[in-house]
Amino acid sequence: MTFNAYGVWAIYRFEMARALRTLWQSVVTPVITTALYFVVFGGAIGSRMQEVDGVPYGAFIVPGLIMLSLFTQSIFNASFGIYFPKFTGTIYEILSAPVSSLEIVLAYVGAAATKSAVLGLIILATAAFFVPLQILHPFWMMAFLILISVTFSLFGFIIGVWANGFEQLQMIPMLVVTPLTFLGGAFYSIDMLPDGWRTVTLFNPVVYLISGFRWAFYGQGDVAIGISVAATLGFFAVCLAIVMWMFKTGYRLKN
Repeated sequence: MTFNAYGVWAIYRFEMARALRTLWQSVVTPVITTALYFVVFGGAIGSRMQEVDGVPYGAFIVPGLIMLSLFTQSIFNASFGIYFPKFTGTIYEILSAPVSSLEIVLAYVGAAATKSAVLGLIILATAAFFVPLQILHPFWMMAFLILISVTFSLFGFIIGVWANGFEQLQMIPMLVVTPLTFLGGAFYSIDMLPDGWRTVTLFNPVVYLISGFRWAFYGQGDVAIGISVAATLGFFAVCLAIVMWMFKTGYRLKN
């Protein structure tokens, strides 16, 4: 079977058009939220905490803020994108169309990752108005941005297939991902924690993603960059394997 580029493009374009129709929710709201974080954390806390590992606190929290938005938006975009066809029943039209499971995943996950990556860059540009930014490794910054966008879009796709209602659709992002992000060093270095709590924190997978992304900015992180890359690729591989299993078995797609 040949690759159906037109089918992939049609789904991708439809998902991207949905983001343009909800521009306020998709772009403006996260940017305003990020600005408020800078006012609260950068202004109130930053005035009492001048530097973290030699980096001004306002600049230190930029990678964490971008990751927080990237995680939530990637999951939301991908999960809603695949759940809505399930909810309306149009998923059966997609499954019966001449597009393979790989092409469906490429279209939905590609659109969600594109929106999340663009939003991450917009937040980065917004941050530049508040703090002086330094990106020591721009290539690795973009690589982490794209890889994490794709990975969490896959994760969101899994949630969208698994969910049986809008409550389940929001449960994991709100009750699991967001708390793990706050506890994963988004706004502080885990080296500031007591040894016992630092050991516990290392079991949080989000730590490795945020640490790797922060390393791309300032050349330092809470864990070694090699471990961060391995953890990110490992999470990507697990999510990809689960998505392919879902299509192979038809889990909550064909029944």
